[in-house]
Amino acid sequence: MISDFGQEALISILSHIVFIGLSFWALQAVRYEQIIKANHVFQARLLFILLSIAIGSAVSNFFLDYFLWSRQLPLLFQ
Repeated sequence: MISDFGQEALISILSHIVFIGLSFWALQAVRYEQIIKANHVFQARLLFILLSIAIGSAVSNFFLDYFLWSRQLPLLFQ
């Protein structure tokens, strides 16, 4: 029982890290130089990182919920 919580925690942490990394990589394709004011490099990078975290966490939560629901689905037929 407790080991299941540990495994789910590890899967959740790894999932969030992977999807945040993927969203960071995907956001590098956006040409944000045209949107950001000149000489605001630090703020642009911080915005880039925060957007990566927000998008990656949302996608990770979706996949983790889907994984949990797929594990619970067989309980419907018992």
